Amino acid sequence: MAETQHHAAPTGVRSRWAPIVAFALVGASTQLVWLNFAGVTTVAADRYGVSENAIGWLAQVFPLLYVVLAIPAGLILDKWFRSGLIAGAVLTALGAVLRLLGDDYSWLLAGQLVASVAQPLVLNAVTGITGRYLAEKDRPTGIATGTASIFAGMVIAFLLAAVFADSNQIPTMLTLTAIFSTLAALLLIAALRKPGLHKLQQRSLAAGPAQHEGTAAATSLLTDQTGHQPAPVDARRGALQLAWGDPLIRRLCVLAIFPFGVFVAMTTFAQALLEPAGVSADIASTILLVNVVAGVIGSATLPVLVARHKAESTLLVTSLTTTAVACATLAFLPTTLTAFVAITLIGFLLLPALPIVLEIVERRTGEAEGTAAGLIWMAGNLGGLLVAVVVGLLVDHPTAAFLVLAAVALVAVPGARALRKPIAELNTPP
Repeated sequence: MAETQHHAAPTGVRSRWAPIVAFALVGASTQLVWLNFAGVTTVAADRYGVSENAIGWLAQVFPLLYVVLAIPAGLILDKWFRSGLIAGAVLTALGAVLRLLGDDYSWLLAGQLVASVAQPLVLNAVTGITGRYLAEKDRPTGIATGTASIFAGMVIAFLLAAVFADSNQIPTMLTLTAIFSTLAALLLIAALRKPGLHKLQQRSLAAGPAQHEGTAAATSLLTDQTGHQPAPVDARRGALQLAWGDPLIRRLCVLAIFPFGVFVAMTTFAQALLEPAGVSADIASTILLVNVVAGVIGSATLPVLVARHKAESTLLVTSLTTTAVACATLAFLPTTLTAFVAITLIGFLLLPALPIVLEIVERRTGEAEGTAAGLIWMAGNLGGLLVAVVVGLLVDHPTAAFLVLAAVALVAVPGARALRKPIAELNTPP
C-alpha cells in the first residue's frame, strides 16, 4: 500500500501504512486460530473422540492465558517492540501449523496453547504499532483498523466453520487457517524491516533543538544490532509502575471490564438464552455473526468520527446505555426480531469502545503503551470470564441472565460519564 504524507506533522516523517495492514492480518489470524472450533464443537468432538467440553477448552485457554500473560507481554513490547510483535506473529503461525501434524486432540491442544501464548504479544501491540509508524493525525484510524481486523478475524472463523461444517472438512479448515496465519506473519516480518520513527522524533523534539543531536546519539547507542530501539531506561525499569500509576489508565481498566464482560457473555450464551423464546440455533448463529460484522463496521468507523469531534466519553455513555436497554428488552420481549435488532446494536455500538479506549491509552502513556494496553486487555478478558460465569449459572433463567447483562452495562455508565473531564484535558494541547 502506498505510504501517505503527513503534511501537518512537524517532524516531516510520513505515515507508513504497510506495517498497519500487515498487523491487521496477523491480528485477524489470532482470532481465527482461537475460534476455529467455535462453530463446529459437536462435529469436532465426534471426529476426535473427545467431549464437547474438551473442544471448548481449545478456545477457553486463550482468555485464561491472556489474563496471566497480558502484563509480561506488554513489558516485552515496551522493551523490544518489533522483536516481541514478530515473535507473536510467528508463534501464532506455528500454533496453526502444529494442529496439522497429527489428526488427534493432543496436537490441537498443543497448537492452541502455542497460539494462546502469542496472542497477548499481538493484541497488546495495537497502540504501539500505530504510535511508531503513523503520524499523530492518522493514529485513531490506525487503531480503529487494527481493532476492527481483530473482530474481522472472528467473522472469518465463523464463516469457515459454516463452510467446512462436516467432520471430514475440518482438516481443510485448519489448513486454510495455517496458510493465512503463515502468510500474515511473513508480511509482518517484511513490513517491520525498518523501525518506526514517530516515537523517536517526538522524543527528540521534546528535548529541544539544542539537545536534538545528543538525543540522536544516545538513541544510536541504545539501538541493538538488529535496529531495534528499546524504550528509555526509566520506562524500561518502570513501565508497569508508569502505566498502573496513572489514575486515568486505572479508571479505563475498570471500565473495560464491563463492555468486555457483556460482549463475551452474550456471544457465549445468546443461543441458549434465546432458545426458550423459539429462536432456533441456526438463526441465533446468524444473529451473532451479524453482531460481529456490525462490530467490525462500528470499530472501523465510529472511533475515527469520535476522535475528530472529541466525543469519546459521549460515545462510551451512549454505547453502554444502549446495551443496557437492549439487554432489558431481551429480558422481557425475547423474539427473533428483537434479538436481531438488539444484538446487532450491541455489536455496532459496544465493540468500538475498545479502539476508543486504546486510542486514549496510546496518547496518554507514550513509552509504556504496550504495558498499558496489556492492562486494558487483561481487565477486559477478566471481565469476560467473570460475567460469563455468572450468566452461565443463570442459563436456565433467561430473564434473569439478560437483566444481569443490562445491570453490568448500566453500572458502568457513571464511570464512562466521569471520564469526560480527564479526556477533555487530554484532548487540550498544553
